[in-house]
Amino acid sequence: MKKAVIYQIFTRVCCNSRGHNVPRGDIRSNGSGKMNSFTPVVLENIKAMGVTHIWFTGLIAHASVTDYSSFGIPASHAETVKGIAGSPYAIRDYYDIDPDLAESVPDRMAEFESLVERVHACGLKFILDFVPNHVAREYRSVSKPQGVKDLGESDDTTLHFSPSNNFYYMTGQPLAGELNWGDYREFPAKATGNDRFTAFPTCSDWYETVKLNYGVDYTGGMRQEFDPIPDTWKKMTAILLFWASKGVDAFRCDMAEMVPAEFWHYAISIVKKSYKKIQFIAELYNPGSYSRYIDYGRFDYIYDKVGLYDTLRAIVECRESATAITRCWQQTGQNGPHMLHFMENHDEQRIASGFFAGKAEKGRAAMIVSALMDTCPVMVYAGQEVGESGMDQEGFSGLDGRTTIFDYWAPDKLTRLYDDGKWDDAQLTDQESGLRRFYSTLLGICNRERSISSGKFFDLMYVNPLSPHFNPHRQYAFLRSDGKDAILVVTNFTDQPLNTAVVLPQHAFDYLELKSRENVTLKDLLTGQTFKSDIRPDSAVRMRIEPQSGVVVKWKI
Repeated sequence: MKKAVIYQIFTRVCCNSRGHNVPRGDIRSNGSGKMNSFTPVVLENIKAMGVTHIWFTGLIAHASVTDYSSFGIPASHAETVKGIAGSPYAIRDYYDIDPDLAESVPDRMAEFESLVERVHACGLKFILDFVPNHVAREYRSVSKPQGVKDLGESDDTTLHFSPSNNFYYMTGQPLAGELNWGDYREFPAKATGNDRFTAFPTCSDWYETVKLNYGVDYTGGMRQEFDPIPDTWKKMTAILLFWASKGVDAFRCDMAEMVPAEFWHYAISIVKKSYKKIQFIAELYNPGSYSRYIDYGRFDYIYDKVGLYDTLRAIVECRESATAITRCWQQTGQNGPHMLHFMENHDEQRIASGFFAGKAEKGRAAMIVSALMDTCPVMVYAGQEVGESGMDQEGFSGLDGRTTIFDYWAPDKLTRLYDDGKWDDAQLTDQESGLRRFYSTLLGICNRERSISSGKFFDLMYVNPLSPHFNPHRQYAFLRSDGKDAILVVTNFTDQPLNTAVVLPQHAFDYLELKSRENVTLKDLLTGQTFKSDIRPDSAVRMRIEPQSGVVVKWKI
């Protein structure tokens, strides 16, 4: 049984090797990645890194300044779009593929279906974004199946709230406020996607989106009307079924917590009835809601952002002690196997950015913990493995340490990794290639080692207090075991090499059914190096750990 390893690809910028990277440049000058760029060669080389699932971000058609009206696609007012390329989370047509990503715009759905087939032929799973909370201000589906009514098509716009409506309306008020809406007119104004129930969104709001109505009256005391089933529930479930029928293996559900858990219970139950193996991943940031969205909402996995990610980042930045990792897994409790670990995604600043660690190598220790401490999936964002920094000033995105999701752009390291379709090390520096090997080795451990994919976990911090040989504030240690093999993981969050000693308590021997042995050969799975040590209760294993890295030593029980 393999541990799920997800590789997130922002399709527009990944495999884009044609552009000139002009700030605020259009698609003609800056180019765009294409679905057809993901050839069997590219996919096989991504898989070789230990990847089991690919999350293609930004595939569904979204609002953009780029004009495809000659293909029957409605043009967007520039005032309703963030950037020139637009946000992939301002969906303009749930039943369509974004034309930027197609070699042949009229054949964009066929190109998508071919991509799904190539991903499956390579033995990988396909993850698609589902954006349930909000849509583009000018949402209009031109690709919906025959007989399907559009969102808002039957709404009574004289009512602020009705469970039969798909949107919330600011009755009698036009869209206005500090933003320049140009010649765009919206009357009555709709509520903005980030729960702004006003006709006056600000530039800090998700002003390019409108909030969908799932039967909750937010301005009426959070009154819920779920019986009969709200119209939005039915329409959004139909959209999930549409994409599931295309062979999608999982949905990453954007801002899932902004949609009531009752909808997810309804929709996921229906989708899984027809597609039993399909999975759902929730972007969710309130730990108090985890159990409800897993147990009742039926999500398979939930972002571990405010727990493990935030903790590991704080440790890397020397704002937190490594002992905080223990609190993370204790607080997660029984939800641990349902979490999704990561150190980068499109929302977070790149490890190598000047806003985070400044060097990609400083994220290695954190990534070891993120990948190996639980049976749950781990995710890598394309470019993370070669140290992409996100320090370009692309346009709307600005200099923020993130790879833009609003602009047409070709990040340098990703372009060189793509290498005109080879996806190899030929154009990488030695340092970039070394980092890529580290990620491939680490993720390969997730694939190969049953102790990691399905074994038990034992935290070693309580028995290793501050001493000349172990610093619990800058080191973290734990054991994993499947009953046949044991793996000791020790990380070093300092900038100096460490000679350390880690005590294995009797409790660990009892819980993991370890055997006391002398002169055992231990192999570091990250480097292939071996050394000898006694394995005895309440005795220490001594080793050397490189800066901002770790050891992953294995032995037979």
